[in-house]
Amino acid sequence: MTAQASGLSGGVPDGDPATAWERRLLEYRLVSPLNRRKFTVVVVVTGLAGAGCAAALGELGYHVECVTFHDAPRRAHSVAAQGGINAARGRKVDNDSVARFVKDTVKGGDFRGREADCYRLGFESSRVIDHMNAIGAPFAREYGGSLATRSFGGVQVSRTYYTRGQTGQQLQIAASQALLRQVHAKTVNLHTRTEMLDVIVSGGRATGIVTRDLVTGAVRATTGHAVVLASGGYGNVFFRSTLAKNSNATAT
Repeated sequence: MTAQASGLSGGVPDGDPATAWERRLLEYRLVSPLNRRKFTVVVVVTGLAGAGCAAALGELGYHVECVTFHDAPRRAHSVAAQGGINAARGRKVDNDSVARFVKDTVKGGDFRGREADCYRLGFESSRVIDHMNAIGAPFAREYGGSLATRSFGGVQVSRTYYTRGQTGQQLQIAASQALLRQVHAKTVNLHTRTEMLDVIVSGGRATGIVTRDLVTGAVRATTGHAVVLASGGYGNVFFRSTLAKNSNATAT
């Protein structure tokens, strides 16, 4: 049975996986900067992915409705990823490349990762490091001032950017502060202690979510033009887990 027939298709364009992401980017419709304020995007949870997405969309001019199960965006479990973050960025160090990055990522994931997505991760990884550096993540640096790297996680080269043993925590703090800056600017409306119950689907598209206020118990609908689900992994669905108890997988 093929992936398409089993319902597991990732929507990857046909052809070489190495160019799939570049070709897909050219297919996306653009939104004029003057029209962005007309669109509302709902972002679920405020970990590294969610906080970064909500802050970036708010900075671009969209209206963002952001919900989190926690009492503050900094409480997300992204703080636990402490070893570092890999990126195919420092190619002058030891001849790194996107191809080597993809090879290490596919092997490191026990060949369970979709190859086209690994290429996408490799292409975007450099921008992620530059972005986190720009919003204040205190990456370790070489004596000359450039960002330092180390070999971590069985990779072939030194491509791990890090902040001592606190990488996840420092990235989360930087992302949360960027998010709260947009909350202050009123481009992002942050709903804390709010649990997502369901996704609202209209015409085959996600157009909002149903949430419950964990303080009052009130159930409400939040609608928009797009929904971003950044709720992380399955966490405490498993009997043995080192994740925080609030990583309860209800949004998943």
